Amino acid sequence: MLRPETAEIAAFRTEVREWMEANVPAALKHKTFRPPPRDGMPWYRALAHRGWIAPHWPKSHGGMGASPVEQVVLMEEMAAAGTPDIPTQGLNHIGPLLIARGTPEQQHRHLPAILSGDAIWCQGYSEPGSGSDLASLRTRADIRSDHLIINGQKIWTTWGHHADWMFALVRTSTEGKPQQGITFVLIDMKTPGIRVRPITTIARDDEFAEVFFDDVVVPIENVVGDINAGWQVATAVLSEERLRIGAPGQALRARERLRMMLRAHPDVAGDPVIRDAVALAEIEVQTLIAAYLDAAEAQEKGIAADSSYLKLLGTNTVHRLLDLVRTVSGPAAALCLAERNGVDMLDSTEMFLQARRLGIYGGSSEVQRTLIATRVLGLPVSAAKGGSKA
Repeated sequence: MLRPETAEIAAFRTEVREWMEANVPAALKHKTFRPPPRDGMPWYRALAHRGWIAPHWPKSHGGMGASPVEQVVLMEEMAAAGTPDIPTQGLNHIGPLLIARGTPEQQHRHLPAILSGDAIWCQGYSEPGSGSDLASLRTRADIRSDHLIINGQKIWTTWGHHADWMFALVRTSTEGKPQQGITFVLIDMKTPGIRVRPITTIARDDEFAEVFFDDVVVPIENVVGDINAGWQVATAVLSEERLRIGAPGQALRARERLRMMLRAHPDVAGDPVIRDAVALAEIEVQTLIAAYLDAAEAQEKGIAADSSYLKLLGTNTVHRLLDLVRTVSGPAAALCLAERNGVDMLDSTEMFLQARRLGIYGGSSEVQRTLIATRVLGLPVSAAKGGSKA
């Protein structure tokens, strides 16, 4: 990290490093893919027991209340230790939203289960034909007394086939502007009428799923905010999502992949062109860390951060790092599978393919550029190519 570390932060880093060395299961180290719940959730619960599962949550709601610097230290040490990916929709998206906007009953019911790992969450936003144009969603919720009847389909739902709960956008009115008829609702995935079908991706994982709703009955008490006012709730989630996607965690994992590949190819690592490219990659990671710290500290002060810029910067940094991994790996870049090299993982393809999705979810990179052009630079919409209604 570019900032000088205080004695307190240095001690925290040592504490985290030593605990990770002693507790990360060897079988889960440096895995490319998120382990299935039976393998990965024990690690989730170990972090929860240590008190580090929700560093960005306030202590008043069971979180760590960590400073942005402490959050980055955790990311750096977890990447170096090769900790596995864990489900984050509850931790990074719906959890903070319920803390800010949920009713006391919703907070009491859902926040402890997110922290403990007893409930896995997924996000029901995207639909066939309405990806970045979120306002065009068509999943319908009819209001019947004290409940909603939901019919429709969601797609690209991360871990939808493993989730216990979904936070979703549904259309409750067709009057006025499209954004005015959307409602934000919490859905128990065990409710009758829900069908889930996993989707195999180009990276050969089944990280995503499509979800079908056929007359699904949801209590109206599961609505967050007001009926037909879900757009404001949704955009708050998107802003938090882009901030967390833009966090340096993924870039730090990609940098570890690069370092491991360089160790395996010392002849390539000594090439002056490669040395320059690696030095630039290290600078880009530090730039991302600095940008994240600025955004997270602004958020702490109640200042709206430019999450679109951060999300775009994080995505581009990860992609450039993994491009360089493939360059260093040479002919091995044609291999699909990662392989162990002692304690290292040589992976020229798996994470590269997996990272393609970073430029799509949470709003595509094209959408982020349009938002920056119109909302930050003040350009007219007609001048921002690839404009989006999101």
